Amino acid sequence: MSEKKIDLKKILSISGHSSLFAFVGKTKNGIIAENINDKKRTAFGESAKVSALSDISVFTTKEELPLSVLIEKIKEKENCNAINIEIKKVDTEILKKYFEEILPDYDRDRLYVSHMKKILDWYNQLQSNDMLDFEKDDKAENANTEKTE
Repeated sequence: MSEKKIDLKKILSISGHSSLFAFVGKTKNGIIAENINDKKRTAFGESAKVSALSDISVFTTKEELPLSVLIEKIKEKENCNAINIEIKKVDTEILKKYFEEILPDYDRDRLYVSHMKKILDWYNQLQSNDMLDFEKDDKAENANTEKTE
């Protein structure tokens, strides 16, 4: 694992792209982001739907859990290794069972299979780029504290 902590505020999901991007900078009409896999930089206009991973939460029956907490649970289950399933072709029931193991109280009505696949794909991208060591943010810290008390 890398010694460098990853700020999930700077890791972006951009609608229409399966790869994750690292924020590089602002332009007059948008942002410049670098694909974390192939390192190609692209300018995205203001109309691009951009979400920082730090702003994404997963629905549970009790609360919304920050994505970083879920990724930590996957990292623990996988012992920091890549997920060894073919995410795009995995059977729905296998996927649901996997999520039940790592997040037993996930909201079965609001966390769709498509979301699960996306989260596992993001995990694998972060893992393959040695980006699983996150800076702690307040939302994630609070969620971890509430779970352990």
